[in-house]
Amino acid sequence: MKTARTLTRLLLALAGLACVGGEALAASNPVSGVSMVTALNDARALTANRADLKVLRVEGNSMLPFFGPGAVLVVKALPAEKLREGMVVVYTNRFNETVAHRLVASTGAGWTASGYNNSNNDSTPVTANNLVGVVYATFHSDARPIEPAMLASVNASTPVALAASAR
Repeated sequence: MKTARTLTRLLLALAGLACVGGEALAASNPVSGVSMVTALNDARALTANRADLKVLRVEGNSMLPFFGPGAVLVVKALPAEKLREGMVVVYTNRFNETVAHRLVASTGAGWTASGYNNSNNDSTPVTANNLVGVVYATFHSDARPIEPAMLASVNASTPVALAASAR
């Protein structure tokens, strides 16, 4: 898998998405013309009548250029036995953090996960006990800071999925 990470970094560099300290520069963050509130509302509309879907907002750069700060994820519940290498999943790590990373290998202890830009794999295996689900859809926002009046509402009603360095 180390070769795959090296190849990914090389492809990102060739595409002009330079990496610094193992994480892609924020300039490569995909953005859209809609606000975070609009992206959240769109994601919530998609999940309105589906108990198997949940909405999370992203903090961190480890999954760039696919998603980064300001992105909104729709996560679909999925049994662990249906997981496959390359899927982007959300799970709870041993530090009780919710993490959005891709699966890189199946092991006897579960699945190894890693951010696209992380030089190390996550220390917590993904198992049936800590799996939240698989990323089903991504809504990109303009990644601008939310106005203080809206920030409390957004933070209170939308859990965070970290796309961060391995822990």
